[in-house]
Amino acid sequence: MTLTDQYGHAVSGASPESLACFEQASHELRCFIADPVATVDRALDASPDMTMAHVLKAWLHLLGTEPEGIPVARACHEAAANLPATERERAHLEAIRLLVDGRWHAAGRVLEDLSIAWPRDPLALQAGHQIDFFTGNSRMLRDRIARALPAWSGTMPGYHAVLGMHAFGLEETADYEQAERQGRRCVELEPRDGWGWHAVAHVIEMRNRPRDGIAWLQPNSASWAPESFLAVHNWWHLALYHLELGDIDEVLRLFDGPIFGARSTVVVDMIDASAMLWRLQMRGVDVGDRWQAVADNWAPIAGAGNYAFNDMHAMMAFVSTGQLAPQQQVLDAQEAALAGDADNAAFTREAGRPATLAIRAFGEGDYAQAIRLLRSIRSIAHRFGGSHAQRDVIDLTLIEAALRSDDPALARALVNERVALRPTSPLSRLFAARAASVAAASGGASSAGSAARAARLLAEPL
Repeated sequence: MTLTDQYGHAVSGASPESLACFEQASHELRCFIADPVATVDRALDASPDMTMAHVLKAWLHLLGTEPEGIPVARACHEAAANLPATERERAHLEAIRLLVDGRWHAAGRVLEDLSIAWPRDPLALQAGHQIDFFTGNSRMLRDRIARALPAWSGTMPGYHAVLGMHAFGLEETADYEQAERQGRRCVELEPRDGWGWHAVAHVIEMRNRPRDGIAWLQPNSASWAPESFLAVHNWWHLALYHLELGDIDEVLRLFDGPIFGARSTVVVDMIDASAMLWRLQMRGVDVGDRWQAVADNWAPIAGAGNYAFNDMHAMMAFVSTGQLAPQQQVLDAQEAALAGDADNAAFTREAGRPATLAIRAFGEGDYAQAIRLLRSIRSIAHRFGGSHAQRDVIDLTLIEAALRSDDPALARALVNERVALRPTSPLSRLFAARAASVAAASGGASSAGSAARAARLLAEPL
């Protein structure tokens, strides 16, 4: 007799024991907690022919952009390809096949159709949501989930995760009030849901409320941090708030502790480590020898070339440690990606290659080249994935390059833009003061006024 999951879907090849393990692993993935790979392996030990257990294991190895996850996912697909499967399960397998081959957009479309037909399949919603994130498709981050919401209710297991995903999609499409409501409701229903905490953290970041962000994450870390594989990223968000306020000592403490104290080799954790050190370095902070450990962890996958967003962050580490060979490995891998026909060729061509070269140019002090490259992509950088908060490093690097170059007019224009976007931001004020100092140093009729303005702004406490 074919069993059904808790949403009423037939589950091929399952036993009561394997189905229980599958449901537990699915819950762990929805909350980003514990070890869902180990849990789904128990399902496969109990029922080697359980199609959805192979599916879940494949998704777990694909949705982190880890290079070594691809062959594992391919093996899962091969193991399940000839097993009995429902139409829904076959759609999952087709999406996995496409993503293993680097067809991000096509995989997302298959999952879109799957969710239209079976809106109560939370794994399809979550896998599609993550693909939307990695492809920078903010509208589908929101709308994929919005389409399914009417099929869900507060009494259904996993409803919290649907709210959390919807919250993040709303945030990335600038509907901040509704996003915050949905995210807060998510963690009320399930305090262990790391994605819900993360969605609200993004809202607070985009609305530039750093003290509210600290109050949101810091006192509640016992809910979102333990045994969470999203914990590093949420600690990174907490550090961003402190960096905005100029509390450098606390940022360094967080970096040396929960952000990179464990020297994680997980790609998404290394992205956060690189991004934080790069921001600190641009602020003129002496980060000591911290870059070396980050670069060491990037080194084994410098030539992976499977996802352009990762390349940019690897380059931050290699250029900051002056390591030329791995820098060239990254660029060679990008050349190989550009010669291929997977979606990463477009990610690399449209945004990833210019961003990576700009980071190298900035690190080498070639600010004019960094400016030229970054100006060409800043309005289309979503095409290689990431969130608004993560891609802000592109704008910050461009502003910093302009401040350090011999183009005070561009620096002033970019800083004016930043101040208009975040008028109450301490960092905006610091940029404004520096732009005024640059203008004063360049001379001209307004240099005296610029110097006075710089002195006044720099004297104001952060």
